[in-house]
Amino acid sequence: MNTNSHSVVQESSIRYPGWGVAAAAFVGVMTSFAPIVPYTFSLFLNPLHSAFGWQREAIGGTFGLAAITVALVSPGIGVLLDRYPPRRIILPCILVFALALASLSRIGPNVGRFYFTFFILGLVANGTAQFAYTRTILTWFYKHRGFALALILTGSGVGSIVIPPATEWVIEHYGWRDAYLFLGFIALLGFPLTALLVRNRPAQQVPTEHAVSSGVSVGAALCSAAFWVMAVLTILSAFSENGLVTNLAAILTEHGVTAQMAAFALSIRGGAGIVARLGVGLLVDRFSPQRMQTLVLTLAALGTLVLAFAGTSSSALIGAALLGIGLGSEADVAPYLLARYFGRKHFSVLYGLTWTAYAIGGGTGPVIVGHLYDRLGSYQPRLIVGLALIAFGAAAVSLFLRRDDKQIAETGVMIPGNTMALEEELSPSSLRYRVVPHKNSVCK
Repeated sequence: MNTNSHSVVQESSIRYPGWGVAAAAFVGVMTSFAPIVPYTFSLFLNPLHSAFGWQREAIGGTFGLAAITVALVSPGIGVLLDRYPPRRIILPCILVFALALASLSRIGPNVGRFYFTFFILGLVANGTAQFAYTRTILTWFYKHRGFALALILTGSGVGSIVIPPATEWVIEHYGWRDAYLFLGFIALLGFPLTALLVRNRPAQQVPTEHAVSSGVSVGAALCSAAFWVMAVLTILSAFSENGLVTNLAAILTEHGVTAQMAAFALSIRGGAGIVARLGVGLLVDRFSPQRMQTLVLTLAALGTLVLAFAGTSSSALIGAALLGIGLGSEADVAPYLLARYFGRKHFSVLYGLTWTAYAIGGGTGPVIVGHLYDRLGSYQPRLIVGLALIAFGAAAVSLFLRRDDKQIAETGVMIPGNTMALEEELSPSSLRYRVVPHKNSVCK
């Protein structure tokens, strides 16, 4: 049995240690920035407005600040994750994240303190979320990579099911200050398993053809049209998603849905994302991941369109489910495509750059929606329809990502869109690749 076959057999076994790493990553993602901040943010809009008189645009600006901070620091976090063991980055970020959340229970009427705390949350956000765990999972999986990535990302879905209604319950019974303390405690739950289990696969256990040294340089990736297509569709989908989700509870209650049902709709969005992520994770290992991405982005756009006119509990739940199926699954496909197109050598840096794109869209969406709310005086359907049209635009852009099996190297790295060519350089001890810009490359 060759090394590659042995690796495949290992991945298929429940005793394979990579599944333990994936389970720990699942818990870490479940209690990270990803499900906690976006999915509970809208629950605090009315309490904070009542307590301090802050306008929606001002409150939404804090989320925008966090998102822009994520945009600036994610490539740097990616560099650290490419160079150091993941626990050295993840564990300190979890501690800072939990303390920052808990400190929001002590804020006063000075909105500047609120902004500063969200700046801190943005600094460590991707050190706690799927971004930090994904590269580690890639070192453990090849044959079942899509499903393994989907598994850890379902942690965000589980968190978004459990955390919003629990937070709403704490707000109703104990107040919003205790709710922030509660979220700080939740953020610490991923610490023990991460400390115990999360680590990269030992280099000596990695088959040569899957070695982390395989892959293109950052410069070559940035010369690829495929990278910029992924960046643009990420900006558009993030703008639509965060502009909607950070205001979703307030939108639904304004349209006549109860606060409890609005919180439940947030949970339904997460639950639908769990099922869809696992399904899409299996499908991308078998079918075109590019077309799967187009499909899920289209479903997210349809969900946004339904929510624009959701005035009943049933329509709210249907729209939230479609939104969860789409946007929950899209997050699975993006890292899969990055690894497939560009390899793992500089994966975290490139993933960080796509998170920069995500943060640009995700940071401006809530601010603009909050500004339009303050200007219009309500969440008018046309405002949400505009977000749906932007989401449909992201699906249309994804059609420019194409698959060419003839350009998939033995490492599993695809050179996209005829933008680059590979030249093999063989030596007795290693298999190395040099990336050469193609005549159709973005960079000349």
